[in-house]
Amino acid sequence: MSTEKQHFDVIVVGGGCVGLAAAYKINLRHPHLKIALLEKEDRLSPHQTGHNSGVIHSGIYYKPGSWKAKNCVEGRRELVQFAKDHKIAHDICGKIIAATDESELPHMHKVFANGQANGVEDIELIDSKRIKEIEPYCESIGGIWVGCTGIIDFPGVTVKLGELLENQFQSKVFLNTEAKNFVHHQDRTEIITNRGTFSAKHIVTCAGLQSDRIAKKEGQKSDAAIVGFRGDYYDLTEKGRSKVRNLIYPVPNPQFPFLGVHFTRMIHGGVECGPNAVFVFKREGYSKTAFSFKDTAEAFTFGGTWKFFGKHWRFGLDEYRGAFSKNYFLKRLHKLIPTLESDDIVASRCGVRAMALGPEGSMIDDFKIEANGNAIHVLNAPSPAATACLSIGTAIEEMATEKFGLVNV
Repeated sequence: MSTEKQHFDVIVVGGGCVGLAAAYKINLRHPHLKIALLEKEDRLSPHQTGHNSGVIHSGIYYKPGSWKAKNCVEGRRELVQFAKDHKIAHDICGKIIAATDESELPHMHKVFANGQANGVEDIELIDSKRIKEIEPYCESIGGIWVGCTGIIDFPGVTVKLGELLENQFQSKVFLNTEAKNFVHHQDRTEIITNRGTFSAKHIVTCAGLQSDRIAKKEGQKSDAAIVGFRGDYYDLTEKGRSKVRNLIYPVPNPQFPFLGVHFTRMIHGGVECGPNAVFVFKREGYSKTAFSFKDTAEAFTFGGTWKFFGKHWRFGLDEYRGAFSKNYFLKRLHKLIPTLESDDIVASRCGVRAMALGPEGSMIDDFKIEANGNAIHVLNAPSPAATACLSIGTAIEEMATEKFGLVNV
């Protein structure tokens, strides 16, 4: 452990896609600034960015005028160009959103209208015959073709952003460096870490699953809290893989806060299906039995958690059935591909998403970024934050330029 203080102009806490994009965009606008990015794990994108399904989202789902809608559409286009420029593995393969019941059609049309209002290109309503041409094993009554959706290597994006930070500017990425506390002085803030003390005039926190805790330590007041939800995935076996070409999504149920189980071709090979969404007893726990007393106690002593459970308990029970029963999970997949058999799927990985809940148990659905003195906190950055990361980075840069009074020299 180093006892020497290291001084920077800006410190960014969090080495996921949003933290790296924020640091990179600030440096692009202000190349003279010396920025430190602190990541507590031994690699970049270790949690949400590195455990998502690698989908480049189109922006079709989100409420027109929301941060999600604006940043997803703009961020997607910028992300694809970034991937082309830096030779990051990606494929704009398109996806279908398939309706399987007449009751889903009104919401399907609402989703399509959102896409049109958000300026999403290459989308069209298609019939069941056209869906069969795109995905021969998918059974539906019609759906939406979303041609601008794709898949990408998100960890590769973060690694490239880290390289650009260190190679193009005076900035530095520090791994295995956990921000434990903040000490405020008149003109700068010290961050106490396991590797010594770092100080900077300005702080940006993008801590994902730990975002509420880090913001609170820095001094930001909020009545919201992060509650983790684990998503379990199955992989298609070699036998089952022939039944999916690219991406197949259901029409999302507007009563529930998740998109539902779907099929995704992965950028480095294979096809996965899922995820479900179950409450986790450990925010960074990547197994079905992972447990943290601290995480569990914090979640259960927050009133919003119980109110959320009260609203969605039937949905929650259904999700847990899928977590522990392969046959039940398979039954859910049958909605889109009825011919899938038990030996077509095998249990695979899982990820944990950070859900910000308000005190009344309502999910904070949009991105939430707030300034507090000499700090900016990303308090909520759920999906499609990975797709939108470069656009979110620009928003943070613009906020930092204004709030911090940053000027080029």
